[in-house]
Amino acid sequence: MDFGLSEEQEMLQRSARDFLARECPSTFVRALYTEPDGFSRELHRKMAEQGWTGLLVPEAHGGLGLSMLDMALLLEEMGRAVVPGPFIFSSVLVTLALMHGGSSAQKKTWLPRLASGEAIGTFAFLEDTDRIDAAGMTLKAKKTRDGYLVSGTKLFVPFAAVADVLLTAVRTSGRGEEGISLLLIDRATPGLSIKSLDIFDQTRRVYEVEFSNVVVTKSALLGTEGEGWKIMARLLDAAAVALAADSLGGAQKSLEMAVDYTKVRTQFNRPIASFQALKHLAADMASDIEPARALVWYAAHAFDALPRDASRAASLAKARLSEVYSRTTNRAVQMHGGIGFTWEHDMHFWFKRAKWNEFAFGDVAFHRERIAQLEGF
Repeated sequence: MDFGLSEEQEMLQRSARDFLARECPSTFVRALYTEPDGFSRELHRKMAEQGWTGLLVPEAHGGLGLSMLDMALLLEEMGRAVVPGPFIFSSVLVTLALMHGGSSAQKKTWLPRLASGEAIGTFAFLEDTDRIDAAGMTLKAKKTRDGYLVSGTKLFVPFAAVADVLLTAVRTSGRGEEGISLLLIDRATPGLSIKSLDIFDQTRRVYEVEFSNVVVTKSALLGTEGEGWKIMARLLDAAAVALAADSLGGAQKSLEMAVDYTKVRTQFNRPIASFQALKHLAADMASDIEPARALVWYAAHAFDALPRDASRAASLAKARLSEVYSRTTNRAVQMHGGIGFTWEHDMHFWFKRAKWNEFAFGDVAFHRERIAQLEGF
């Protein structure tokens, strides 16, 4: 069996790595840390020119129409560069929601704009329960004659301040998975207020979004009323795959940075890379990362081609890569010694991203429990 990438996929990897090395070096990431919204519209525009923002969008709507595996390869490179911004939430999650549940009018309105980079989307689903299952969705959307009246709060909404549209999970009726609906809400809608929240990873800005009697029309409903969980479950799988891919790239870069540092740092008149303990530590990191790569690629492939195994594979990848990325960055900091803990060194960018990825869209325990349920353990 051939487990290799196609020539086009290898070209995508190379071009993405070259582009990000040029346009998003660590000095650029550091500069965005001090910006109010932590987002560069110029970089977003350049990524759109590369076709990245429309990578999953069908060609009929102005995109490239590529696969989740292609997206995973791109996200791996973006993870290597700890690219700041809403790319995953806009170009993966909101895009997929529109593709799987959007009406013809919604697709015509939003997909070309998302593909071109003209519009940015984000996903608002977490609440004060911090649960990502259907039981955690309590934001009420009361049905009116012309649409819905939304009141309540969503927390940790990524890049809500720069998004044009918020894909918002609401409860229109019932309990559990029944009664969940999805609404496309314009950020400029009256009654919607956004407040920045403090977070340790400034490459992933999050916000509290309060809905104070927000009026939305029927045209904002994505899919069928009360059946939004079917789409959400698909999006949670996509988020798991996307973050696993980002984590894979970040882990690989952390290993490379640590090894490079040990080759130039000297003790006892020789490079510390010659010390057996550090060699073994690097070998352990490499042995963690390499099999994890196959797991991410399989999960991305299963998302498109193997629907029966997609959820299981997504959770396997997310659980494993959460551990691998966190463990790798911890070891990389140790290999750097004292300088690895300082603000002046770049290592903390990857260390913080690893922690964000570990807990976003379900931590290790959540995904292990999900695997156990899917397998009937």
